[in-house]
Amino acid sequence: MARRSRYKITYSPEVSRHVDAILPNLHREIRRAIEEQLSFMPGSATRNRKPLEDQPGPYGATWELRCGARNQFRVFYEFNSKTREVWVLAIGLQDRERLFIAGEEFVT
Repeated sequence: MARRSRYKITYSPEVSRHVDAILPNLHREIRRAIEEQLSFMPGSATRNRKPLEDQPGPYGATWELRCGARNQFRVFYEFNSKTREVWVLAIGLQDRERLFIAGEEFVT
């Protein structure tokens, strides 16, 4: 069986500020979800990974990954199938109907 090639995951410079607003003991969980969910098929919609069809998400992202306990984290990203690259543009915390990125509420 042919082995699928991995996508290279790149984080935008702003993401470090976004992650700093999240409890440090949760960083590993978020990174693991990103690696598992976005390394091979970032453009395949699943229950926790979906395109943002109506309007772009934060920082112009067109895809969203939900992860963490109760899917409380949102990872907003873009990808290019030809170059096999994923760009993580923002990481936020969803609290009910409110999204916080770097501690600031983001209107969706």
